[in-house]
Amino acid sequence: MSDTNLTPSYVAPGQAFDRDTNYIEDRITRDGRDGWPVEPNRYRLVAARACPWANRTTIVRRLLGLEGVISLGLPGPTHDKNSWTFDLDENGVDPVLGIERLQQAYFTRFPDYPRGITVPAIVDVASGMVVTNNYPQITLDLETEWVQYHREGAPDLYPEALRTEIDEVANLVFHDVNNGVYKCGFAGSQKSYNRAYDNLFARLDWLEERLTTQRYLVGDTITEADIRLFTTLARFDAVYHGHFKCNRNKLSEMPVLWAYARDLFQTPGFGDTIDFDQIKAHYYLTHVDINPTGVVPKGPESSVWLEPHGREALGGRPFGNGTAPDAPVAGEEVPAP
Repeated sequence: MSDTNLTPSYVAPGQAFDRDTNYIEDRITRDGRDGWPVEPNRYRLVAARACPWANRTTIVRRLLGLEGVISLGLPGPTHDKNSWTFDLDENGVDPVLGIERLQQAYFTRFPDYPRGITVPAIVDVASGMVVTNNYPQITLDLETEWVQYHREGAPDLYPEALRTEIDEVANLVFHDVNNGVYKCGFAGSQKSYNRAYDNLFARLDWLEERLTTQRYLVGDTITEADIRLFTTLARFDAVYHGHFKCNRNKLSEMPVLWAYARDLFQTPGFGDTIDFDQIKAHYYLTHVDINPTGVVPKGPESSVWLEPHGREALGGRPFGNGTAPDAPVAGEEVPAP
């Protein structure tokens, strides 16, 4: 989803940050009950690399091998007050949807759409209409509704026996970490900032302890819970520590979480979706209330993500009974750190 809801001002003075969680709730399902049946090559996932919420969908798509089934549109790292734009594509036009702005897909379906034009979004290619931007549900549906089209050896990222625990952990992580960094960064009062800051680092300490004796958050394989945490951790030192004032310590100063994050980063399907330059450009250039000069920091050094992590000693099977995904398809590669 868009980190700023595409508005020039984020929180009124004296107020706490309250994320708009009202999404287009249509789902793409095997039975097509919402009018959108699972169908290969019908839909296009629009997911900016800069956005942590969109990053979840690109990781899941990679791990499940859905690249040949659902195409990927990549907006640039910045946007204006109206919409994400396809400024990285030739002539600034998405080559499949034929549009310059994601806003056009929203307005094609809802001419008076009143909310932010957010990523990730799935668009029906033939009609040009947005289907859904409900990012928490999108990944779950990719994992459970698109099973027929998963690659051979695709991991089970949402195993039925562990779903209750995955959901519980993911909910805690969402409120205190995924959204917690935004509550710090967009806080409109010292009181709301202090509360968000304390909750964020209390939860990070809890995660540090939980991951001391187990390689992954739930069970002994990578699940949806790990994906949801990873996209925030990947942005922590580059953006949230300084830009969002989440500065009790860096991620790289928390030994367990830092090793855990590097473990995932070095796992095919994770680090090969991360573009640190786009991440920094997005936050430091679009959040003009926080960074009015538009200066983008050069650091931190990204090569440290490739240093040994030692997490193999804890055991675990990254892909369970499955296998690692192939290399990114042509045109979807990101520069190595």
